[in-house]
Amino acid sequence: MCGIAGIVSASGPDPALVRRMCDVMRHRGPDGAGFHDDAQAALGMRRLAIIDVATGDQPVYGENDRVVAVFNGEIYNFAELREDLARRGHRLRTAGDSECLVHLYEEYGVDFLHRLRGMFALAIWDRDRERLVLARDRIGKKPLYWRTDHDSIHFASELKALAQDPGMPRELDLLALHHYLSFQYVPAPQSIYQGVHKLPPGHFLTWEHGRIDVHRYWRLDHVPRPFTDEREEEERLRELLLEATRVRMVSERPLGAFLSGGIDSSAVVAAMAMQSPEPVKTFCIGFEDSRYDERHKARMVAEHYGTDHHEFVVTSDLLDILPRLAWHFDEPFADSSAIPSFYVAQMSRQHVTVVLNGDGGDECFGGYQRYGLMNLAGRIPAVPSPIAWGANRLGTQIMERTRSGSPARKIGRLMAFSAEAPSHRYASLMSCFTREQKARIYTDAMRRQVAHADSYRLFGDIFRESALETEVGRVLELDTLTYLPGDLLVKVDITTMANSLEARSPFLDHQLMEWAAAVPSGYKVRRLQTKLLLKRAVAPWLPPKLLEFPKKGFGVPLATWLRGDLRELAYDLLTDDTARARGLFRPTAVLELLQRHMAGADYAERIWALLQFELWQRAHGSPADPVAADGRCAMAQKGA
Repeated sequence: MCGIAGIVSASGPDPALVRRMCDVMRHRGPDGAGFHDDAQAALGMRRLAIIDVATGDQPVYGENDRVVAVFNGEIYNFAELREDLARRGHRLRTAGDSECLVHLYEEYGVDFLHRLRGMFALAIWDRDRERLVLARDRIGKKPLYWRTDHDSIHFASELKALAQDPGMPRELDLLALHHYLSFQYVPAPQSIYQGVHKLPPGHFLTWEHGRIDVHRYWRLDHVPRPFTDEREEEERLRELLLEATRVRMVSERPLGAFLSGGIDSSAVVAAMAMQSPEPVKTFCIGFEDSRYDERHKARMVAEHYGTDHHEFVVTSDLLDILPRLAWHFDEPFADSSAIPSFYVAQMSRQHVTVVLNGDGGDECFGGYQRYGLMNLAGRIPAVPSPIAWGANRLGTQIMERTRSGSPARKIGRLMAFSAEAPSHRYASLMSCFTREQKARIYTDAMRRQVAHADSYRLFGDIFRESALETEVGRVLELDTLTYLPGDLLVKVDITTMANSLEARSPFLDHQLMEWAAAVPSGYKVRRLQTKLLLKRAVAPWLPPKLLEFPKKGFGVPLATWLRGDLRELAYDLLTDDTARARGLFRPTAVLELLQRHMAGADYAERIWALLQFELWQRAHGSPADPVAADGRCAMAQKGA
């Protein structure tokens, strides 16, 4: 596991800049650094040593040192790849996975990507062809940013590494901000800066003599297959999960697991315990607010398998951690579960270097409650346009004026929901700010800049291109392409890497995902019941009572925090002269959000999104705001 960076330029790269790019990512690789320099390419990396600790340093070189690579991630089938390469006459100098990449490239060209089983972001420099290849894993576990400037291309695992170049323009991309306010993250291939791109999951990029081409090499096929014997399918699922877990337990450093008490993480812990000679180390986060605390569920699994269990309780004393998170995330990111994710990673790193988690179980097997809602909504007949417009408007107004969880608010949501087209229904479920809410909060100048942009078009395009016939199938496909890589995997990558901890996800094994994608949606979601097949498959592994609990998200008591310990912070950051001077949001509209929330309405998600954007600006967007090496800004030091 590493952080990688590099520059390829016809006019000669700056090796010192690449070293600075790597230095700012030291948290990704505290165990060492490695560099390659030649007349056209400078590559670098920071290493977190997990496999082949003794000889696995990078960069790695091919047979005649004409192909060189740096790599972030883990290749779980590296033993089989090494055997195949040795049979074909390649000489391997190390005992790990990194060196496989250059020899596979020599043997198969860019098609070698199809042979990899794992998570990765990689760069290969072919000196003879003067060709750079950048690639990202199928699902998007590991990040990769890039930008081009005349005759050069710069790339890095983190945006802050690219920003070490004083010549890089740091102009805010207003369309990216517009999408962020809808989805709580900036969707690929955009970044928050103009001219800087994310390489999408399942894609590779080639740069040759200044020409850039981006290609998709993998996409999950969700077309259902014949489904005959449920018991056989359950057994096959158990086999796949055990195998995906087994290959992710290979490590020369201490290993454990995140255990939330949900079905997914519990199933992974069970699969680990059945294949581990020692008690599995498990780590759980809880809250003082019992509505969000699920430690009792995690303890059931921990006791069932005799794990070495550790817990941590998150409080609202966050003045120190919020600026630090803003520094690590590099872009505005408003999923508040990043807070417990950071704390569980921080706690885990005191005991282990690698953790397994349950990420991907919901997207593979239909675990979110919104899937059940979309399943029922698929049976609602189309509403005539004039009536739909009125119902949507009235429902939205009801939601605006009622408390979260109240019967009136639920009625308002149902009215608005039923009046929308399917892709817009789902977009509204996933939205932080709706289109109308963004328009009300924008200044006139900001509204003009994004007048032509429709954030919901991203969902609509995927719905239209889908070959699936059911609403559930389409939203599962949609989440795999958007929410999973854009939100969940970013959150886990950043919070674990901030603590020099590697996270592995058995449910995101591409072989398991390909099998699961072909399971008909009716075996995943039926009416409002979710995750049917997975629950039945892992039921023999888990305490029976665990399956009776309703699903809870990895949420935090955000509304309460913003009315309590974080109230002053929210007012100070969102209404001061610095925030007003940006000219993006109407001060009266922001103040109204704050006042209505403090009076009892629930505007927590919207306030949080604005707050995270402002924290990001002060950590990264404005050079006038000093940021220390650990991500603490002047505001946090004052507040602490």
